[in-house]
Amino acid sequence: MKNPILLGLMAILLLPACSGTGRQTMGWLAPKPQTSALQSLASGGQNAAQFDTATASQRAAAISPAAATSAVLGTVPVALGAPSEPGFWLKTALVSAPTQGRAALANGAGVAVTLLPSAGPAQMSLSAYRALGLGLTELPLVQISQQR
Repeated sequence: MKNPILLGLMAILLLPACSGTGRQTMGWLAPKPQTSALQSLASGGQNAAQFDTATASQRAAAISPAAATSAVLGTVPVALGAPSEPGFWLKTALVSAPTQGRAALANGAGVAVTLLPSAGPAQMSLSAYRALGLGLTELPLVQISQQR
């Protein structure tokens, strides 16, 4: 009697040959294409400037000298958030309600942002990343403070 496991394996290996070329994959095995704004940026389909909808005046206002701030909320690493979400924002677990604040790098560069509550890792908007001169793949440490 022949081994049923061996017969099953042979049948699976021969299935692609039945499709004609032997190089096609079954539809349910083929990876599903997923595109996102970040993948488009990474693949060179579009550049960051095309996704950054902030105007020159909005950018200038965001990088203006810091307004009066309360105590620093904390220093956290941040990642680039969804490029399709416009504005100057930072999502962090350090706040429980939306508020105005500032994100500053160790070199002193800072940007005014809307602080948004988030349970996950901190994320910052594309406009804020660009205003700080950060590369899209950087994970900088950012000091977060809240405006009075």
